[in-house]
Amino acid sequence: GLRATVVYGGVSKRPQAQTLRRGVDVLVATPGRLLDLLNDGVLDLGAVRFFVLDEADRMLDMGFVHDVRRIARAVPERRQTMLFSATMPREIESLANRLLHEPVRLAVDPVSSTVEPIEQSVYFVGSRQKTDLLKGLLAGGEVDRALVFTRTKHGANRLAQKLGRARIETAAIHGNKSQSARQSALRRFKEGRTRVVVATDVAARGIDVKGLSHVINFDLPNEPEAYVHRIGRTGRAGESGVAISLCSPEERGHLAAIERLTRRRLDRIETPEGLASESAREERGANRARSGGQAHPRHKGGRDRSGGAGRNGRGARPKGAARASSTSGSDDPRPRNGRPSRRRPTRRR
Repeated sequence: GLRATVVYGGVSKRPQAQTLRRGVDVLVATPGRLLDLLNDGVLDLGAVRFFVLDEADRMLDMGFVHDVRRIARAVPERRQTMLFSATMPREIESLANRLLHEPVRLAVDPVSSTVEPIEQSVYFVGSRQKTDLLKGLLAGGEVDRALVFTRTKHGANRLAQKLGRARIETAAIHGNKSQSARQSALRRFKEGRTRVVVATDVAARGIDVKGLSHVINFDLPNEPEAYVHRIGRTGRAGESGVAISLCSPEERGHLAAIERLTRRRLDRIETPEGLASESAREERGANRARSGGQAHPRHKGGRDRSGGAGRNGRGARPKGAARASSTSGSDDPRPRNGRPSRRRPTRRR
């Protein structure tokens, strides 16, 4: 049969080197450790016939692209190369063009279905008020363990630090963290010693935590398919789960794309009054920016605002937050009749 082995960082190189010296047919490796063994003279890639890059976008996120290019130069030019990636950003397209010769491209239809036991809801909140809203959700007592998603690595770090200062046990997982640091953070999370993990989409792949009660989208993803993958971390093995999204005025387009893909309208939860007023001001500013300084006129009735936190109301709400009305109204935190209140002018005598 085929002789296969795996090499990766964070552990001693000696046992790995001993196995490689005996010869292998299939080698699974992380880029950094593979280069270490190449530099040590333990490994010769001159006989490689098949070169497979799995999760290429994750390698990009973790800063391994330059290592991959060095490895590609170490394998024979006459080879079959296969590249797999969940997403295809420009950097991955560039890498594929450099490594592949007249490739055949296969694309799988995007996943659109979400797990039925997951309660899905959204808060409309200004971007500057998201952290305060998240703190309120975590302080509400309904969130056992939460996986919080941000769009960037720096955003994950900043949010984890802010939650830590609020005495919420939090760890960040992203591509700039070492493998040992990520493994340690996940171990504490699974053991219940860390209550919240803040992660980017790519770094969160493979995370499987039993009993994960909540997934919170601090930032909505740019790609609607990523939303399906995110919330699929909860509600596994027949258990129920809760997915909460915090949507700023600039992210309304992302929310619309998510609802089109999943063919499901997320339950609207009324934002606490103080945060709602800030969100309304931020949306007016966003409208002015989009229209070149002129605010869009408001129409009576506005957009639909159905409320509820799901079928049995388990969606977490911050202290003082109410469930939105189920009648037609506006997504904006305005009076339910869709019109601003007007004071009758005082007539001077």
